[in-house]
Amino acid sequence: MIRIKAGVPRRAGRHPLRRVLALGLPTVWGAVAITYKLACPLAQQNGLGARIGTSAVFFAVGTGLIFHVRHALLRELREARQVAGAAQSVLLRPLPPRIDGLNIAAAQLSADRGAAIGGDLYEVIATEHGVRVVMGDVRGHGLAAISTVAAVLGSFREAVHDEAELGSVLRRLERALARHLRERARAEHPSAGPEPDNPVAEEFVTVLLLEIRPDGEVSILNCGHPWPYLLGPARAELLTRAEPLPPLGPFPLPAELPAHHCGRLLPGDALFLHTDGVEDARDGRGRFFPLPAALAEAVGAGPVSPQSVLRAVFAGLLRHSGGRPADDVALLVLRNDRCRVVRPPGEPVGHRAHRLT
Repeated sequence: MIRIKAGVPRRAGRHPLRRVLALGLPTVWGAVAITYKLACPLAQQNGLGARIGTSAVFFAVGTGLIFHVRHALLRELREARQVAGAAQSVLLRPLPPRIDGLNIAAAQLSADRGAAIGGDLYEVIATEHGVRVVMGDVRGHGLAAISTVAAVLGSFREAVHDEAELGSVLRRLERALARHLRERARAEHPSAGPEPDNPVAEEFVTVLLLEIRPDGEVSILNCGHPWPYLLGPARAELLTRAEPLPPLGPFPLPAELPAHHCGRLLPGDALFLHTDGVEDARDGRGRFFPLPAALAEAVGAGPVSPQSVLRAVFAGLLRHSGGRPADDVALLVLRNDRCRVVRPPGEPVGHRAHRLT
């Protein structure tokens, strides 16, 4: 606490000095140029040598001003990026390596240069109902989508602790998104009145909600998002091929929202979640990124390592897309590191979460 208090006045004292330097140095350069022109005898002569000398002086003055302005702009840009990075890290906070017996690895890449995050979102939270996961993709990418990401993530972080059913969590997300879009529509179009006619006509968010209970039982709700992959030794396959619900935004959710039960995730098995920016990434010939083949190669025949899978898929994606995908990308791998799972009475020993329904 002492260090924090001592550091505040010191930092505050730098700003007036910085302002003085920012204004004073250009003034000094200008004064040098004017003084030379008016007072130096060489500047009053018309010979070739005098002209060369005058040109050299003004060239030096102009160069000094350019370097000063460049340095000031770079400093302001660096500070702005630091502030933006701090704000974005609070919004899409880094995940711990382990949560309630699950080994976790995550990564994301914004399609907009200079933005640390974009329109993709994810979060993993341990609750009394099990470990709950959200993976989503806001329409658009970059800084314009961050406010919508904040609305969805904020609602998820509260709802997962309050709601016993995944369907209730999804309804909370729907209400939060609708409220956010109404407020944004009023801010962008104040003449439309307190309630715009159709504030969500062109906005939507794909959302995948996942729940992993202590016994390994996996439940899922999907609103227009790519299905996860189940990973195991020499195995990479879709968790399910069921028909997803429409994305949040354009259409209301149905009256009944039963979670889709996908079986059980046994120790050593892993789930790979991603946004559509992964599968939609194209190479120079227009070919899509072969995600199933990349996962199969990353898994290999040994135990699944979330960090190794993440690095291999991310590296392959960047090579395929020439260094930067055209859309935001988010990857999340969760491996069950629990020593054992409790099987309900009568359940077959071989029952796994990779049963396709």
